[in-house]
Amino acid sequence: MTDASREATPSRPAECALAAPPYNPAAGDGDPLRRNWTWSALQAICCPVFYLYLGLRVRGLENVPAQGGALFVINHASFLDPLLVGMPLRRPVSYLARDGLFRVPVIGAILRATYVKPINRDGGSTAVIRQTIERLDRGFLCGIFPEGTRSRDGVVKEFKPGLLALLRRTPHPIIPVGVAGSHLALGRGSWFLWPRRVAVVYGTPLGEAELAGLHDRAQEAAVVERIRARVIACQQHAEEVRQGRG
Repeated sequence: MTDASREATPSRPAECALAAPPYNPAAGDGDPLRRNWTWSALQAICCPVFYLYLGLRVRGLENVPAQGGALFVINHASFLDPLLVGMPLRRPVSYLARDGLFRVPVIGAILRATYVKPINRDGGSTAVIRQTIERLDRGFLCGIFPEGTRSRDGVVKEFKPGLLALLRRTPHPIIPVGVAGSHLALGRGSWFLWPRRVAVVYGTPLGEAELAGLHDRAQEAAVVERIRARVIACQQHAEEVRQGRG
């Protein structure tokens, strides 16, 4: 079966290789290349659960850059998805979370210590774009879920058009990521982690073909669909891997 996530797709132009500013501990922003102790502790706890209890399988790690900023565009079906995408990596992944979570004892402290940035959903998309770009420019891997909400059945839903506003403003690599099985392990409305196999596939960076017309308002819908198609291809590949066929 031909899968777009496996094809050799050219990366974005040479400007993608923009060097991040050197890590400055005094800035309190965290090191984009190394896990801090909180991140490492979470990996020590989560990885045995994911790999042994959920049978996590991972493909495409070679597509994740060793340094520099990159944006993960991920399908979303479970609260597990950010952890499943981040835990197999040596580098931390920076996500955005609603600001109310940061006021919850313990959870707020963990979020702050694991490079998650608060966002006020009522503040509009401008703040989301600005914060994500700032993290990318600092050399972080960042993750976004363009469906905007979790899928109940694991099928990749329509992407929100705000995705393009972010992509237009960043020269960094854009990597489609597919997660499969997470809705079976911990779906919407579930409070119990079921022992269901899960898989993650990191695709090759989006190339010029997928991003053609990115700055043309008349082609917005077509660009979003091409990006969504790549995420779907990664999710379908992940489903094959999950079932032991990939």
